[in-house]
Amino acid sequence: MKPIRLVSGFLTVGGWTLASRFLGFARDVMIAATLGTGPVAQAFIIAFSLPNMFRRFFAEGAFNTAFVPIFSKKLESGDDPVEFARDAAAGLASILIVFTLVAQLAMPALVLAMASGFAGDERFDLSVDYGRIAFPYILFISLAALCSGVLNAAGRFAAAAAAPVLLNVLFLGTLIMGPRLGWDAGTALVWTVPVAGAAQLALVWIAARRAGMTISPRLPRLTPDMKRLAAIAIPAMLAGGVVQINLVVGRQVASYYDNAVAWLYNADRLYQLPLGVVAIAIGVVLLPDLSRRLRAGDEVGGQSSLNRATEFALALTLPSAVALMVVPLPLVSVLFERGRFGPEDSAATALAVAIYGAGLPAFVLQKVLQPLYFAREDTKRPFYYALVAMVVNAGLAIGLAPVIGFSAAAFSATAAGWVMLWQLWRGSRDMGLAAATDARLRRRAPRILVTSLLMGLCLLGMAELLEVALHTPGWRYGALLVLMVSGVISYFGLGAFIGAFELSDFTGAMRRKRG
Repeated sequence: MKPIRLVSGFLTVGGWTLASRFLGFARDVMIAATLGTGPVAQAFIIAFSLPNMFRRFFAEGAFNTAFVPIFSKKLESGDDPVEFARDAAAGLASILIVFTLVAQLAMPALVLAMASGFAGDERFDLSVDYGRIAFPYILFISLAALCSGVLNAAGRFAAAAAAPVLLNVLFLGTLIMGPRLGWDAGTALVWTVPVAGAAQLALVWIAARRAGMTISPRLPRLTPDMKRLAAIAIPAMLAGGVVQINLVVGRQVASYYDNAVAWLYNADRLYQLPLGVVAIAIGVVLLPDLSRRLRAGDEVGGQSSLNRATEFALALTLPSAVALMVVPLPLVSVLFERGRFGPEDSAATALAVAIYGAGLPAFVLQKVLQPLYFAREDTKRPFYYALVAMVVNAGLAIGLAPVIGFSAAAFSATAAGWVMLWQLWRGSRDMGLAAATDARLRRRAPRILVTSLLMGLCLLGMAELLEVALHTPGWRYGALLVLMVSGVISYFGLGAFIGAFELSDFTGAMRRKRG
């Protein structure tokens, strides 16, 4: 990919992901208003988190990490890539069907592993019932992720990026129609999860078929390619397991504090908005592009792709991180505080948002560096790095919880994110030209940081001016919009002025995308 085409790919995926994240955010706001932070809300969060935790193994995480580079190289060489995709889908489906059946029987143990603080109260039984309903989502979404990997490797990003929109549209439909139809809110929401997974799978499967790559059902076969896939995927799955242990540790800590599971969940959803948009766009576009370039021996092209991805990540992530750290309370109170979500919930959630915001650049830049390893089919070193990050996360979460309470879960996740990033960067130093920074990135990166800090000062000033309006019903939404627009204008204006980036970098890519 040429740089302009690479950025266009980021914007295509990022645009759809942004739409999905905004709809997802609207979903979470409505769920918070409907369920509050009580037992039903916490049980739903745990139930929804269970299949989403395991999807990091089987879906866009470990499995696709191994699948996409092999498929991309087969696609580049014409070595029957569709046959390989069919075999991979058959093997994945067979494993997941068995896994889902086992999970139904082991659901009480899974809930305890996620939130042992629920034991002995109504949250536990609700979580078990909800978990059994929601868990089949893992089968649908994992197969959808495989079809999406096929589409992304072929340069067809739109359908795969649009699929998550369906999940949020169905959730919003349930939240709007449920009360009118007399449905129990918690039960209706949890049944929406597997239905949405089936809809996502149908969308990307049809898109792949229209692209000439029909992933038809078949019995699994242990071919040489599947053995190779397993050899690469297993270390990646172990690394994904370590990451999930970090999440479980944080949730375990939170389960011992009233309503903290919901506070951390809502904080996570807010910082996931920029994280998801940028990180997913980079991961989807960069991995297949690097895989093709390394196969072709194009080190210069690989360096350009990596540096433009890093630049794109910094330009969109650093200002988001600064905003989350300097004005978390206005964001949380205006967006969430309604219905059963009160001021004390806003204050606790805002604290977690600020801490997560400090880790946002690390979480995103990990997605930039990881393809350097995965494109070389190296999944072992990221696994070892993840082990170190896991120790840091667990030590800080458990050790600091008696001192700073539930926020220890957010602090430990942020610290572990920076430790993981440092290890990935250090390990990439022996990867040659493809991993080297170029002159443009070295010139622009410090300026992006300075611009982001200046924007933070502007946000603090505007938040002070708008403080009354931000807490006045009827005015607070407009005040938040003014605050956000002032941040965007100050950031892009100052950035263009001091040379952090050129607006044509984005507008040119958008013109190419439309063309």
